[in-house]
This record gives sequence, C-alpha cells and structure tokens, in this order.
Amino acid sequence: MSKKEAFSIFLFFLMMQSTFAQNKYTNLEASKNSLDYQGDPKNATDRKSLAFSDKGAWFGFGFLEPAVAQGGFSGPFLMTEQNGVWLSASFISLHLIDEKQQELIDWKTALVQQNSYNSHLEQQFQNDQLEVIQQLVFSSGQSAIQKTTIKNRSSKTITLTPAYYSKIYLDNLQFSAEENAIKIVSSKSNAIGHIQFLSAKSTIEITKEGFAAKTAELTLKPNETKEIVVSQTYIFPQYDWKKEKEDLSKIKFNTLLENTKREKEKQLSQLISKKKSIYKGTDYSVFLAKLVLTLQNNSRIAAEGLKHEGIFPSYHYEWFHGFWAWDSWKHAAAAAHFAPELAKNQMRALFDYQSPNGFIPDCIYRDTSIEPNNYRNTKSPLAAWAVWEIYKQTKDVDFIKEFYPKLKKYHAWWYKDRDHDQDGLCEFGSTDGTLIAGKWESGMDNAVRFDNSKILKNSENAYSMDQESVDLNSFLYAEKNYLAMMANVLKLADEEKNWKTESQQLKNQIQTQFWDASSGWFYDTTIDGKNFIKDMGCEGYLPLWVEAATSEQAKAVKNNLLDPSSFNTFVPLPTLAANQSKFKPDNGYWRGPIWLDQSYFGIDGLRKYGYVNEANQLSNKLIHNAEGAFEKGKSIRENYHPITGKGLESENFSWSAAHYLLLLLND
Repeated sequence: MSKKEAFSIFLFFLMMQSTFAQNKYTNLEASKNSLDYQGDPKNATDRKSLAFSDKGAWFGFGFLEPAVAQGGFSGPFLMTEQNGVWLSASFISLHLIDEKQQELIDWKTALVQQNSYNSHLEQQFQNDQLEVIQQLVFSSGQSAIQKTTIKNRSSKTITLTPAYYSKIYLDNLQFSAEENAIKIVSSKSNAIGHIQFLSAKSTIEITKEGFAAKTAELTLKPNETKEIVVSQTYIFPQYDWKKEKEDLSKIKFNTLLENTKREKEKQLSQLISKKKSIYKGTDYSVFLAKLVLTLQNNSRIAAEGLKHEGIFPSYHYEWFHGFWAWDSWKHAAAAAHFAPELAKNQMRALFDYQSPNGFIPDCIYRDTSIEPNNYRNTKSPLAAWAVWEIYKQTKDVDFIKEFYPKLKKYHAWWYKDRDHDQDGLCEFGSTDGTLIAGKWESGMDNAVRFDNSKILKNSENAYSMDQESVDLNSFLYAEKNYLAMMANVLKLADEEKNWKTESQQLKNQIQTQFWDASSGWFYDTTIDGKNFIKDMGCEGYLPLWVEAATSEQAKAVKNNLLDPSSFNTFVPLPTLAANQSKFKPDNGYWRGPIWLDQSYFGIDGLRKYGYVNEANQLSNKLIHNAEGAFEKGKSIRENYHPITGKGLESENFSWSAAHYLLLLLND
C-alpha cells in the first residue's frame, strides 16, 4: 500500500469518526426543545413556566426569557417544600467583573441560543470579547451541576472575576457560609440545600436577599478557555449528605454529561424501535421523546412519606404533588417500557400504605402537614393491569411473587366492602359515608351518571353508592384475568382455575345487566340491576378494553364511537357523548372533555376486537387535533376540549403522556 493510499484511508477513518461523533445522539438532537422551559418567574408561586428535572430530583430549572436573561438558569423550582415554589428567578446567576468593576457581558444582548434536551439544559452567550456556554445536568436525585465555559474571543488578555448575586423569593430560609459552600435551611421543609463552588475557592457573604459570592480571579489569553463548576443539592434527611458531597467531589462534569446523554439516547432508541408501524416517522419519535420527558419531569425519588419513587400527576399544579392510586397504575404501565424499576417502585409506593383489609388509599403525600393522605376512598382497580404490564416488559417472576398476594387482598376488599347486595357486582363508594368521596372513588368526580346517586351503608367504614357501575366491574373482570395469569406464572393451578371461573361468571353479568341493545351501549344500572342510568359516557366502552363484550356488542359500541354526533368529535372519545343534554366541555371536567386514559381505553378496545383501521383513525385525531400535543414546545395537558381541541386544566400531565406513549408503542 502506498503512503498516499494509507493517508487516504486514515482521512476516511477520521471523517467517519467525526460523523459518528456528530450522529451518536441523533434522537436527542432531533427532539431538543420538545418542551419550552423559557419563562420569567416573578415570584415564588408564579406557575407560568415549566421546569426541567431528572433522576427523580425534587427541584428543577429552566431558561429565563431573552428580555430578562441573566448568567444562569431560572430557578430552582423547589418541590422540597410547600406545594412547589421558585426559590429565585435565577439563584446561581453569574456576573463577569473586569478590573474596573464593570460587567464584561450584557446577558440580554449576548444571548445566542438556549436548548433543552432530555438529558440536560444548555445556553450560549457571546459578545466581541467573550463566549460563555452554560450547561446543567443532574448527577443524582439530590444534585444538579452547572458548568460555565468562558472563552476569550478577543486578541487581548482578559482578567475577570466571576461573581454571583442572588435575590430570593422566600422569607423562610436561613443561609450560612461554609468552606466554598452555602447551606440553606428552611422552616417549611426538612430538605437541606447545599451550594458548592467546586472549581475554585470562593468568598461568600450572606445578605438580606440571599448571598453574594466571588471565586478566584481568572486570566484568559486570546482563544483561551476556562471553566467554573457549581453544584446545587437539595437533600432530605433520609439521604446521606456526607456521601453525596463525596460523590460530587469525584464527578468530572464532561463525563457525567456524556454518560447522561448516552443513557437518554439509548432510552429513546429502544422506545423508537417499539413504535407501531403507523408511527415510524421522525415526527412521532420527537413526540415520543416529549412524552418521556413529561414523565421524567414529574418523577420523584422516595422522600419522607413517599417511601418509594414514583411520578406526580403534574408538578406544575400545586395540588398534584403526591401519588394517586389510578394515576400511579397508569404511570407504571407506561414507565415499564423505558424505566422498569421506576414502574415497580411506583406500584410499591401506594402498596406501602395498603391496609390489613386490602384497601389502598386514594392518594399519598411526602408532607402530610400540607395535605393529608386520602383514606376516604380508593380508586378504580387497575393495579393488576399495571403489574402485568411490568411483567410483560421484564419477565420478573419475583415481582409477580411480591405483588400477587397484595393484589388478591385488594381484589377481595372490593367484594367485602363495595358489594352492597352481595350479588357479585360492586359499586363505587367511600369509607366515610360521604357521596363526594364515592364519586372520587370512580375517578370521574363530577360525571353525569352520578348526579342523582345516593350513599348506602354496607358496614362500619364501608359505604356504596346506590348504583352498579359498568367500568368498575369491567376493571374487576380484567383483574380476575390478570390474577389468573399471575397464578399461572407462579404455578398455582387451583387458584388459576378459580380466577377463570369467577371471570366467566362476571363476564356473563356484564354482558347482560349493563347492556342496552336499543342504543348499542353499556350503562350503569340501579343497584337492583333493573334500570339503566342512561347517560352515554365513556364508561360504556370499557367492556371492549377488557374484552368482556360479545362481538355483536362490540360492533354496536364501535358504531357509536365512530359517530360524529356522539363520540367521533374533533378530538375523539369525550367522557360524555356530544349529543347528551348535559354535555359541557367548557369547564366540564368529566362532563365532556377528553381524558387521554379513557380515549386510550376506547381505541385499544377497538383494536382488540379487530377494528384496527378505525382505531388508527381515532388515534390520528387524538394525537394531531389536541392543541399543542404533537407540537414542539407545548406541554401535554390534563384534558382537552373535544370540539375545539383546546388544552384544558393542568399542564405537563403524566397520565396523558403515559397513554399517548402506550398508543404509540407495540405491546
């Protein structure tokens, strides 16, 4: 081989290596800015902007808008206290001071770009003298690290002093200076904050507004680059600050960032490979990344009352800082596809609070002094479905072994405390005898079908509403089937047989008592089973999702679902048929708006009965007609207006993201 040929091969390999380096994070790059984190939090409770977090951290960050840009990221938004508050507009905000005590850079005019990724945040500033790049990545559920890279773009040597000045929004914090660090103690939280200046010695002054700090003077020759690294930690007492501090001292920022990017790229690649064939386009991969990021931003490590990690419904809404039962089952079913350990722990978090009689509370919180755990009711029994979804992805027999007895107890509890007339059909109800808690138990708080309901006492701390609900009994039918499959995995042949026998009996009851052939729909009935509560709502297609309907019944339900006057609206499958007199999608909550979990159940139900084309048509409308859902930047909403597509209620909503994700993926 000639020298010329050898050199050509060498150049080729260099070019290929460069191409690989550019393309190894193709999915991350394609999905950058899938959520818009720009904002200007003007006070502690300003909830106009979103916050990025990772690794289950109880705090997050964003970007300041260009008009108010500073040398730092917005935040942190602390979920460690109250119901989520901004500590500052930009707590770790950098100033570059020259020898004349003048600012060397105007952050507002120097801002070039701000980019968010599933892995990290990054922003770039530039003027005639300097280029400044800031990156922020989470190293753990307790800590985030911010690196600032400063490059001298001029032809002269520049001497500068990095300085930080904070202005905080909270008046319940106590600051103290430690060696190269600041300690933050709150009167409203047990979490302790620690700010460390990792790259250089610092002088720190505690001020009325927070702190002022300066690190060692930097001298940059032309084209020279230097770095500043600062860590932020907010840590609960159950975690070891000494160990966390030691771990932080060993971290090399570039290695941490590279590992995080590699982890997120792998996560996205694996999910993208599981997409249904109709969603193979790049746009759907970007949408998928946004859904995962939504769940990531809502994920929290175990803390205080929450004994296992899990996912909030929405960090963005002040009353959703906890774990709800049926939300958790839905989150876990989706998370099983990309974070199976998180999915398992999400299930454990609620079952940590299972009562001896099998009852599962409606919701649990980290800090019950803010909001007490709700034992007034439980939620629809979807736990066995979620456990089975996790098993399908992991084949973890030990997990089935762990949960099977707990699920049996929960299932038995329904028949003991929620079957008023002991006819094998259960009712929603409450533990405190209130009707409102009974409605909450259904999850469909103000659904039209409960407008005339009354509460009945079964026994002490056990009450039922005076109607038998088709969705509840459909879920219980599905639970029997999942429990039968679990018994099979555990080689419990007799129990498997018993579950199948019970399942068949309940299937017959669903097909007869709740079915109205004249309208082609399933309805709740009065408790004696003699009269339909004839409000055509989303509960009526649940028998398709659990495969309890006959083929003839499924066909009739399908016709209703495809009818534009009832369920095939602009965004399809409203919680109440559009031709019902009480249909009220504007501020209607469960009286018409689109809830993604219910729409998913309907679409997946059609698919299970062979109506694949019809399911795909509805999926397409659900994805593309819901305002901002498919669009980069916009957050996923709690629910949507079925006629206009407008996003409603909470932003950054987890079960909406979870069910969109389940729609996109193969089982």
